[in-house]
Amino acid sequence: MTSRAFIAGCLGTSLTPDERAFFRDARPWGFILFRRNTQSPEQVAALTAEMRETVGWQAPILIDQEGGRVQRMGPPNWPKYPPAWAFLTINDAVRQREIVRLSARLMAHDLKSVGIDVDCLPVLDVPVAGSHDVIGDRAYAYEPDQVARLGRAAAEGLLAGGVLPVVKHMPGHGRARADSHHDLPVVDATLDELRAHDFRPFRHLADMPLAMTAHVVFTALDPKHPATVSRKIVRGIMREEIGFDGLIMTDDISMKALSGTFEAKARAAVRAGVDVVLHCHGIMEEMVAIAGAVPEMTGARARRAAAALGRIRHEPEPLDVTAARAEVAGALALDG
Repeated sequence: MTSRAFIAGCLGTSLTPDERAFFRDARPWGFILFRRNTQSPEQVAALTAEMRETVGWQAPILIDQEGGRVQRMGPPNWPKYPPAWAFLTINDAVRQREIVRLSARLMAHDLKSVGIDVDCLPVLDVPVAGSHDVIGDRAYAYEPDQVARLGRAAAEGLLAGGVLPVVKHMPGHGRARADSHHDLPVVDATLDELRAHDFRPFRHLADMPLAMTAHVVFTALDPKHPATVSRKIVRGIMREEIGFDGLIMTDDISMKALSGTFEAKARAAVRAGVDVVLHCHGIMEEMVAIAGAVPEMTGARARRAAAALGRIRHEPEPLDVTAARAEVAGALALDG
């Protein structure tokens, strides 16, 4: 049975009867977990298995596990990870890259052990002076090529552990002076500025399997529509200019940067060329509206999805977890 082009969340630590019935009927392509869904390793493993049982296949299960402020699985059941910015305290560039990769490899170990196989990491946004701190220390650096270098290291660490990375927020959220969770950011940079700065990390990681859009208006690209619902940006910039040919998902369409009904927002994103609509809050009436608005996973959309899932490594790279945690902690303490 074909899945539908959306990713859904749930409200609690297990599925309610209504959620199970809805997921069986609506057949979302994937699921996403938040802190409200993560009580213990045993509970998360049971929830991920339950989600997959409802749709009848090994559907991808996502989480935002960046470290720092954005870490859905944390103490006391899982380790606390540093934000991306913390790795800048490591002065040697080779060592810095190694530790970023190792930290992501450890995250993959945590996620894979409870049935999660997609992490919404790395953040490839490049902040500028005066931008909103919604990105802030989630960014790897202020310099695009350094962001690309460390972002690739994180992606490689996840892939080595059997977890797919999601590059975000394409084509770049770093210049935004508003938090798209609450307001619609408008970026007035020129196309040349965007090419030289914002697009660069995404171009360097255009070979990654999955990407997430930015709910940001770029006046030089499309002054009327945020990137998520802009055909000019999804097709003209993400696909053609940046060269990304993997699966593109929206950022959460519950965020206040997007206006309109959930049905209208989902349809607009699909018309723009986005492959999969992401909805995170687990609110049933919103999920019902989205499920009715999105297409089935067929054609090019299905091929991109299959190619992405085909990159999941089912036998992760060997890892001495205790030694790796000590190495990451030691590198940050020594250089910080």
